[in-house]
Amino acid sequence: MRLGVHVPIAGGLPSALAWARQVGCTTMQIFSRSPRGGQAPRLNQAVVERFSAQRRQAGIAPLVVHSPYIINLASPEPQVWRVSVALLQEECARAAQLGAQYLVTHVGSHRGHGEAAGIRQVAQALDQALETAPSGVMVLLENTAGSGQGVGSRFEALAAIREAARSQARVGICLDTAHLFAAGFPIHTPSGLAETVAHFHRVVGLDHLKLLHLNDSKVVLGSCVDRHWHIGQGHIGLEGMRGIVNHPAFQQVPWILETPKERMEEDRRNLDAVRQLVRPESVPRTRASRTRRSATRTAAHASG
Repeated sequence: MRLGVHVPIAGGLPSALAWARQVGCTTMQIFSRSPRGGQAPRLNQAVVERFSAQRRQAGIAPLVVHSPYIINLASPEPQVWRVSVALLQEECARAAQLGAQYLVTHVGSHRGHGEAAGIRQVAQALDQALETAPSGVMVLLENTAGSGQGVGSRFEALAAIREAARSQARVGICLDTAHLFAAGFPIHTPSGLAETVAHFHRVVGLDHLKLLHLNDSKVVLGSCVDRHWHIGQGHIGLEGMRGIVNHPAFQQVPWILETPKERMEEDRRNLDAVRQLVRPESVPRTRASRTRRSATRTAAHASG
């Protein structure tokens, strides 16, 4: 089990790594810059090399970078789209410099032009951004909560983006549990979780699931509102989270918590809550591939 949190970078890379180590992360996610935009600070190569060496020594892997929120790859507005592509391309380069394996990005909004148009825009954006981006970083499309004119709350849209992109081999999926729940997927019940996994496998394929954002939801099922909450204390609930963390389909992918925090102790509490939910008989990582194959077969049978 690779379990970690989204770590603040306000104090720089050394501070972020210290935070991750102190709360017991075995993987971690960061922003490489302000998520709200603005000029990105230059990455100091000497600091990056120390950060990478110390991260490897601590056994924290993979490193995940989350792209800025201002990126809108689905935008029909040419200037917004061009800026978004440039930002994604820049973030790929920064993620590669940091030694990250994955770059998570929100897909964006079609701004009233329809989902199909948004899907085409995103696929073209990915192809353009990845054409010259370093090859070691995979872009992960994150599912959305289903609000407004956003693209990506439906598995069909995520699959269509991958299929339309020439660069699909470098594009994977990140599923956020709070977003799934808000979008109407009843993952808080055993049957709802099983149906959701089967649906995802049928439409997208479990092999393309590379990361799980593990969050409870402060809002009710189908609310289409993105509000992350503490593990076991939201509407997904303790038993719902127990089912998710022990599901065979999720044992091979790293888990990142994006739960609310003002202090390090809150991360520590949420990580401990997840660990307490994992059953003792949970499959060790040495058997993860076999487990994933079994989950794939189960999901395929359920979807058939």
